[in-house]
Amino acid sequence: MLVQSIQLNKKNQLINEYRKEQDFVTEYFDYKPFTEVKERAAYVQQIKRDRKKLVDVLHNMNRNWDAPESTLKQIERLKDEASVVVIGGQQAGLLTGPLYSLNKLISVYRFAKEQEKLLGVPVIPIFWIAGEDHDYDEINHIYTVRDKKIKKHMTKQQEWIKKSVSSISLDKQKTANWLREAFLDLRETSYTKELYTKMENCLERAQTFVDFFALIIFELFKEEGIVLVDSGNEQLRQLEGEHFTNIFEQSEQIAEDVYETVQTLQQQGYNVPLDVERDDVHLFYHDEHGERILLKREENEFVGKNGEVKLTKEALLHIAQTTPEKLSNNVITRPIMQELLFPTLAFIAGDGEISYWAALKKAFHTLGEKMPPVVPRLSFTYVPKRTEKLLEQRVIQVEEAIREGVSQKKMQWLMAQTHAPIEYLFEEAKLSLEKIHAPLQEMAENIAPDLHEASKTNIHLMMEQLSFLERKTMQTIREQYDEAIGQFEELDLVLHPNGGLQERVYSPLFLLNEYGESWIQQINQLSSIPFTEDHFAVYFMG
Repeated sequence: MLVQSIQLNKKNQLINEYRKEQDFVTEYFDYKPFTEVKERAAYVQQIKRDRKKLVDVLHNMNRNWDAPESTLKQIERLKDEASVVVIGGQQAGLLTGPLYSLNKLISVYRFAKEQEKLLGVPVIPIFWIAGEDHDYDEINHIYTVRDKKIKKHMTKQQEWIKKSVSSISLDKQKTANWLREAFLDLRETSYTKELYTKMENCLERAQTFVDFFALIIFELFKEEGIVLVDSGNEQLRQLEGEHFTNIFEQSEQIAEDVYETVQTLQQQGYNVPLDVERDDVHLFYHDEHGERILLKREENEFVGKNGEVKLTKEALLHIAQTTPEKLSNNVITRPIMQELLFPTLAFIAGDGEISYWAALKKAFHTLGEKMPPVVPRLSFTYVPKRTEKLLEQRVIQVEEAIREGVSQKKMQWLMAQTHAPIEYLFEEAKLSLEKIHAPLQEMAENIAPDLHEASKTNIHLMMEQLSFLERKTMQTIREQYDEAIGQFEELDLVLHPNGGLQERVYSPLFLLNEYGESWIQQINQLSSIPFTEDHFAVYFMG
């Protein structure tokens, strides 16, 4: 396996400046992204946490997903007061969701491994599954390629209530049908049957979308010791109860901190994808139907954003202390809750997460915490052997294909194959026909009005015939070069799908089908993949 660094043309000013560690942007974080972690480790190790309760919850959670022995050993190491964690997370997408979920898992594992060598203490890789999220539309599909086109393959299971993903039961029959159809879009390889059997087995053992996700992750990461956490797990919520109380007590100041920071960032020209107000509580309440209701502050009461519920502060504090499973975090308080639960050495983040974490420094400080180092995750485009050969054949640089696609190259190549300027020739023919026909129309008009109308119809029909001939000519040219055009289009499908990065569109399914699972272990074992680099092209050897 060969890895090549690629420089992307990212349009997000905040991300560009953050990666360059420019002082103005890094003022919004407690640490620069590529800083030494020894100072952070010393800070985290001095904070006392109830590690025993956390270890018990993690053991129960991961055993329920048939976690490998490597994971259970990692959980045990959390009992060591010197141990720290590297954490990152994503939603529980079908078949892991887009490739960036897998890339983030690889990032968490590799960064933890690197820092353990540096620090000489246990560094545990934690992957936070956002089971408390309710955005079902983001996880209920994958993209496949059918008839040389990208197809959105969506499960037939519908959900109408905004429930946490952790609490949505899988419709086994509909999901089994969905899985079978997804595999129909793959070509048969030596790995297909075994892969399908494994995915089917994971589905049979799963009760929820989070279960299905977790079981697949443990199939793919057997030796790495990744520890999974479902943020919607009720046992975990019991640990969060006292922290919910603190967040409620400080909710007004937290809301003010975040609101002011977002306003400042936006006034300075940075794009921060947060819609926040001063009366936000940044927590959800779960009603008797399990629906998540975002809370707002209204004088001395806490109300649903759309008036669904009305609670006093005393009532909410009682809920936090007795039934914390009725509460959950939003995008603002989830990072803070992670910090309150785990001895976090570093948080591995995608670009979107970095953008909103820029608004959280003051909120962390309000709760007496420091924001952990926010490290940009590794970003990969995987280049199959066939794709590599097509790049060589068409003399196209992989960097160009990933950044911009090859549509323009295709058109330039096609026009270069014609021996005459076809469009120009037909345009000239139409102008010549108009000139030749003009005297005939004039003569017809002088003879009789009806004849003039017939002459106009005549020129119209001749123009249509010329246009028909032009279309047929271009179609014939295209058919003559159909194989070459198909190669250009295949490059775009693989390396620049939907005009963007591969990792944001496809699930790992097509790679697992072509190369099995061993490529994940291979990339995990590569000696050096620097986190300071923008993006990487990963080539499959042999």
